[in-house]
Amino acid sequence: MRYLTARKRAEGKGASGTGTEHHWFMTVSAVGLAFMIPVWVYIFGSALGQGHAEVVATFARPFPAILTGLVLFVGMRHFAKGAQMMIEDYARGSAKKGLIMLAISISYAVIAVGFYALAKIAL
Repeated sequence: MRYLTARKRAEGKGASGTGTEHHWFMTVSAVGLAFMIPVWVYIFGSALGQGHAEVVATFARPFPAILTGLVLFVGMRHFAKGAQMMIEDYARGSAKKGLIMLAISISYAVIAVGFYALAKIAL
């Protein structure tokens, strides 16, 4: 029979020292996305349904291209941090590590592909 004190049962399950950092990042990125997404949706919506030349002309301008890049980067980093927090809450052991690496890898892959596509359009 093992005797565990309340302190021993709670060890490793409390604050890891990065909870505040994660919360602050998620809050700041959410506020930034709340301002960027409506403007981006308006720009994207106005380009939607137009011909190839008009879409390329829209995203070749600096403001739509920079805003699209920011939305892509901040949105995917927000996704990665949120997925990491969710995985940390519900997964254990090596599955947790693998899923966190998968979520971060997916977010960076989407960022890379999106930046490549944006560069092909804008340049």
